[in-house]
Parts: sequence; structure tokens; C-alpha cells
Amino acid sequence: MDTTVLIPAYNEAAHIGAVVATARAAGFPVLVVDDGSSDETAQAAQAAGARVLRLPENRGKSEALAFGLAHVQTPYVLLLDADLVGIKPQHLLNLLEPVRAGKLDMAIGVFKSGGLMTDFGNRATPFLSGQRACSTQWLRSVPNLTERRWPEPAITDHLTRTQARWAYVELHGAGQIMKEQKRGFWKGLGMRLRMYAELLRYHLGRKTRA
Repeated sequence: MDTTVLIPAYNEAAHIGAVVATARAAGFPVLVVDDGSSDETAQAAQAAGARVLRLPENRGKSEALAFGLAHVQTPYVLLLDADLVGIKPQHLLNLLEPVRAGKLDMAIGVFKSGGLMTDFGNRATPFLSGQRACSTQWLRSVPNLTERRWPEPAITDHLTRTQARWAYVELHGAGQIMKEQKRGFWKGLGMRLRMYAELLRYHLGRKTRA
């Protein structure tokens, strides 16, 4: 197999098993990085067929992704979030195909008909999508990958700077558990707002340094 599915996960015991099972059904080896979870995320991922690496404390998605990436040994990598719903093996194959065929440097998945809120959130900020396919070498070449807790802005910057070929791929019927659903409305909303504020500071900082 020429592709590894890499999933950073933090306190996703309720959802990670189904995501891993989908990736395994598509024929891919799965590497889950448990980012210091306090629940049974690691056990659930392993039971579903994933190889699991565990960080001793929560370091953020960027650090978890980079840690896992260092252990990927295949030429291609598929990045997935741990809280997906409605994801099917064909979605993963659709993401990977244009990259594997040399048509794109990166394919970015966007939800369609997967739920009102997830569709809206994903389409309002598609550059934040965690569903991506690319070559392992290309992803390792991204500078500042761990500069912030979320890796997507650094990846987006690198796509622009290198004039890489990329495109959105619709994931029909797939969606994601919203933070407000997982953590409670007010706590989840606070986490979302803090994430957006952090991402805004990143972009402002990049413009200042440019």
C-alpha cells in the first residue's frame, strides 16, 4: 500500500473507531496520534485496527500531526479528522486519486449534504478542512507546520507560496461533529472562537513578517 491515513485525535473515543474502520475498509493502514487524551481514544482506535502513537500531554493538532508524520513510511498520506460522520471508503479514494495520478499536489475535502451546520462551517472556511491528500514529502516540506495549534493555515500558506496544484473535492454525505455538540454549546463555542482568534493572529503575523 502506498498511502497511510494519519489521524490526530484528542478525546474522541466516541467517534474515532468509526473513522478508523472506514479507512481500514478502504484498504489503508491507519496511524492515530492520541494527543494526550483523558478518555479511551487510544483504545478505541486500536480496537478498530489502527496503529496508535500516544503523546503524554495535549500539544495541539499541529504537534500531533507532525509527530505522526515522522512515522509515516508511505509516499502518500491522507489526513482525516477524528470526529467525522458519514465518511465512506469511496470519499477517501476520491481524495487520493488526483494526487496519486499526478494531477494535484493536494486535494482538500469539503462536506456536502452532511448536515446544515457542518456544511455551512466547512464551506465558510474550506481552507481549514482537515480532510486532505498529498505526498508525504510535500507535507514534510511545509515550514512553520507546528507554529500554531492548528496546521491548516501553514499548509495553506505553503500551497500559495509554492504555487502548488490543489483543488477542493466534495465529500457527499459526510460531515463532522461540531465542537458545540461534543463539549456543550457554550464551551464548544468558546473553543471555536479561540481557534478563529488564534488563526487570525497567525495570518496577521505572517503579513507583518512578509
